[in-house]
Amino acid sequence: MRPPAAAAEIYGERLPIAQRYAEWLAVAGIERGLLGPREVSRLWDRHLLNCVVISELIGRSKLVADVGAGAGLPGIALAIARPDLRLVLIEPMLRRADFLRETVALLGLQSVDVVRSRAEEYRAPEPFDVVTARAVAKIGQLFRWSVPLLRPGGRLLALKGESVRDELRTAADDLRKAGASSWSVESVGRNVVDPATLVAVVTLGR
Repeated sequence: MRPPAAAAEIYGERLPIAQRYAEWLAVAGIERGLLGPREVSRLWDRHLLNCVVISELIGRSKLVADVGAGAGLPGIALAIARPDLRLVLIEPMLRRADFLRETVALLGLQSVDVVRSRAEEYRAPEPFDVVTARAVAKIGQLFRWSVPLLRPGGRLLALKGESVRDELRTAADDLRKAGASSWSVESVGRNVVDPATLVAVVTLGR
């Protein structure tokens, strides 16, 4: 499974680790039902690259939680490209959490921890700078789960589809009530891949 040219630009010297992750997803990820068989041909474009460009909005050496981490997208993809980040992958399902632990060990990702928990039940030992999510829940619910995890002024970065603006309009009151100071729709990865769309929601500062 040959990576596209953009992968080398994004992952740099860590591209071999990303390749190993793609190969692992194409076998173990499919066998264990974390991805559908049709996803193999688009693992790079739709998954590894689409997810990793979220890093454009994450500063250096931040503490990041990936909620509903699933197969590790975007959490594992971020950890490979950005070894400066500390990541906690939060996943409630046992088989997925086990898969994540195996993946972290296989890839030698020393700055990544896996926690089996629901996001809304997890009590972090220290607040996160950023919470990421992909295909987990509507933005209002997702932000309510994220607020207890985030430091004041921290951000939720949620990868979303084209209907995100309609979803935001519906969720505006819920976001305010939950403690959002602002939110925006961002497009990332324009210079390297098909742009990914995400919502950035900022918590109230103190």
